[in-house]
Amino acid sequence: MGQPGGHQSFFNAAPPAAGIQKDPRPLRNGNYQGQMAQELSEYLAHGNFDMEMKYNLSQNWMKSPTQKDFVNLFQWLYHRIDPSYRFIVGKNLDTEVVAILQQLRYPFRSSITKSQITAVGGQNWSIFLGMLHWMMQLAKMMDQYGQGNFDEASTDAGFDVAGDRIIFNFLTDAYQEWLTMGDDEDDDKADEMLKPHVDAMAVKFDQANEKYLEQLRILEAERKTLQDQIDDLSKSGPRLAKLGDEVKVLEEDRGKFDEYNANLEAKLERSEKRTRLFEEELVKIEAESQQADQEKCELQAAVDRQGITIQDIDRMVSERERLQRGIEAALERLEDSKQSTAEKETDTMHRLENLERIVQEYNSLGYKVGLIPSTAQNAKGQDYELSVLVNKGPNFRSSRGIKAESLESDRLLLDGSSGYQPQHLLNLDIKGSIKNSILALRREISERRNAAAETDMNNKDMLDKIKEAIEDKQQDVETLGHRVRAAEEDYEKTREVRSEEPFVDV
Repeated sequence: MGQPGGHQSFFNAAPPAAGIQKDPRPLRNGNYQGQMAQELSEYLAHGNFDMEMKYNLSQNWMKSPTQKDFVNLFQWLYHRIDPSYRFIVGKNLDTEVVAILQQLRYPFRSSITKSQITAVGGQNWSIFLGMLHWMMQLAKMMDQYGQGNFDEASTDAGFDVAGDRIIFNFLTDAYQEWLTMGDDEDDDKADEMLKPHVDAMAVKFDQANEKYLEQLRILEAERKTLQDQIDDLSKSGPRLAKLGDEVKVLEEDRGKFDEYNANLEAKLERSEKRTRLFEEELVKIEAESQQADQEKCELQAAVDRQGITIQDIDRMVSERERLQRGIEAALERLEDSKQSTAEKETDTMHRLENLERIVQEYNSLGYKVGLIPSTAQNAKGQDYELSVLVNKGPNFRSSRGIKAESLESDRLLLDGSSGYQPQHLLNLDIKGSIKNSILALRREISERRNAAAETDMNNKDMLDKIKEAIEDKQQDVETLGHRVRAAEEDYEKTREVRSEEPFVDV
């Protein structure tokens, strides 16, 4: 996989997929994309992406990234999974991405083509955002496994992962040691370098097995003790068996006798209770009978005095029943109205709390970008701070049947009979002047940013030209140095030849 020195990656190649597997995640959903992008952004900030890659992502990378954004994101995430991998400089990334996804066994790799990798933005961005989010989750899981966060859960489930942890640490250390070796190292040298890791793994296995050996010794001692007790008891076996049979028979008889006594006591108690209930009920019935006779006589006398007939009594009873049914229906409607009102008040209160939270977030962001207060750098003397213009008293007291001391104490009511209008809740016109001013500030900042970027690009171009000129001059200096050394050598040779020639006197 492009490893320097001939070494291969930590991951093995995955078997080919049987078919295109459909991604069950709602990648086209805007809310789900925002959630994945937010989690990915937090992970990048936590992992110091900007410092490690020495690259700043574009401002709108979450929705419409550049190709360079995707390349840096993919390389950084894969280095979190396989730190030893080195991407080949100058090679097309589409070939490496396909091979890496094959090795990572990404379940939905068949839906990604090389042509899509060369242009990740636009409609295909949701697919690559889901892939990057999956790589982030894999990196998190590997970090947690490397920290031993899953060992306790495995132990609780009945799986001893101590041996797997020792082997994993050995493979990790040995693999890092192996990566530092050159291609020309022989097998003896490799065995010598890996021997300390093998010895350390053996020591850790001995330490892990020590507790099992101790438990085995304790169990052996308990087994010996129990075996001695069994041998002692086996000597008096017949007598103990006979006594055991007798005790068993006596216990069965005692249990039956206790059960019989308990049944008799329960029957006696139930009979006495029924007798007392019957006597009390009889006394009540006699008293009610006497009271009914007395009421009957009194009612008959009252009817005789008023001259009311039986038909009039029946009519009054019917009218009373009708009025009672009307009262019950009115009470039911009143309860339904109270419940509906309470639900609407609760929903309104939640909406008001959400509005206050949004206003607070807006003011906080305004402080950060220099819009609040009016004396801030970007405010230009204009007041951008929002406030919710509602009462500050307790909630819903007047509408829940409790007498209120003052109508102004209810936060949701403007007065005793009406609530707030939408335009009365905030102190500023959001859709009017505030929105236009913020859009103007955004355009101004964008222009300043573009100008700064252009200046930075020009400076970089000038720096590159200066570097090229310096390199040319250095090459000229090196050439002149070679010529000087060659001239010095010729001079030395000439001087030696002249010194060896005999002096001729003319």
